[in-house]
Amino acid sequence: MNRLLIKNATLVNEDRQFQADVLVSNQRIEKIAPEIKHDGQATLIDASGLYLLPGMIDDQVHFREPGLTHKGTLASESRAAIAGGTTSFMEMPNTNPQTITIEALEAKYELASQKAIANYSFYFGATNDNLEQIKRLEANQTCGIKVFMGASTGNMLVDNEDTLAGIFREAPMLIATHCENTPMIKVLEDEARARFGEDVPAREHALIRSADACYASSSLAVELAKKYNAKLHVLHITTEKELSLFTPSASLSELATKNISAEVCAHHLFFNQNDYDKLGHLIKCNPSVKLPSDQKALQAAVNSGVIDIIATDHAPHTWEEKQNTYFKAPSGLPLCQHALVSLLEHYHNGIFSLETIVKRTSHAVAERYQIKERGYLREGYFADMVLVDLNSPYLVTPENILYLCGWSPFNGYQFKSRIHTTIVNGHVAYQNGQITSDEKGQRLAFSRG
Repeated sequence: MNRLLIKNATLVNEDRQFQADVLVSNQRIEKIAPEIKHDGQATLIDASGLYLLPGMIDDQVHFREPGLTHKGTLASESRAAIAGGTTSFMEMPNTNPQTITIEALEAKYELASQKAIANYSFYFGATNDNLEQIKRLEANQTCGIKVFMGASTGNMLVDNEDTLAGIFREAPMLIATHCENTPMIKVLEDEARARFGEDVPAREHALIRSADACYASSSLAVELAKKYNAKLHVLHITTEKELSLFTPSASLSELATKNISAEVCAHHLFFNQNDYDKLGHLIKCNPSVKLPSDQKALQAAVNSGVIDIIATDHAPHTWEEKQNTYFKAPSGLPLCQHALVSLLEHYHNGIFSLETIVKRTSHAVAERYQIKERGYLREGYFADMVLVDLNSPYLVTPENILYLCGWSPFNGYQFKSRIHTTIVNGHVAYQNGQITSDEKGQRLAFSRG
């Protein structure tokens, strides 16, 4: 039996900070107490000066397997996630083949059971013609149904009005949407091409993938959710304008039954349009990194609860692909290894509390998706935890980047905090800069009736 005793940690959990010891046994948290004596049988971690958080649950990643494994794999990207303090992930359907049949969905689960060292679930992708497959899904079979209401990587745009209505009417679980109005964006792309030719400046991306295009699509999704009483989660909100569509939850427990929720990604909280001048297409993503005013509004919405969840939309492309001119450079950036430490920068800068970071990256995700026995530091729950050192600077270099693509928009940036230890299902998976275990993660379980 694997036993682990963490001594002298400062726990951050359920809006509290407190010092305690944590005993882990057989994958789960057995006991949390002010002092637990070491019996000599458990592996001991002295966490003096460290903070113990629930592991981040990232509800939006693209790990690129199957079919796009020159960019990333379930093995490589789950290792990067573990190194970043993420213990569970939910992966998107725009792989090759696309995850748009139940057979493809189950094949992905089988693949992950052999390769992923973090816990996992997979979205089922909606298309203009697979509504019958969606109707066949069981409520606990997938983390959610992904609907691309704006064109992005993978050509899975759902723009048939009858199909959209059918998805919102029939979906047996949460619908997660990418919201951008493609025709509106196309007009702005044509205007940019007329002004600049093929080599459009990267900072124009903030304006081409416009706030109005986001709002037009997000408001349609909200309208459909209200009409059909559907459970909607709008992914990667990027604009101040869209925030008017959402309301804060009265409590975390309300998230399980709330009809409409919203998410922001760590890079939209960290970067703004001015960063294109240095980073160029490395931060080109859909929806785009936008204005400083949008960035500040998103940060405020995290604190107010208008934004429920923080995720990554981790989406690696090769360095060579990203060096292309505007229309050829793909959208997306690798983030899962550096998301949590980037959020801790906001803590150091007085923007977010540690409690808020934990709430938006762990507690709220578990509640919204109704994940069983994860997302909290609670006795009886799976021991998915991360120890962070808030006073140990961490410089991102090519040598310590674990993404298969080998680059990060944070290369050369020194964070004020570092991930010390990541624990998955009760075993130490990462410690002191090294992956320490190849033990595979588990398929996430849900409690949806």
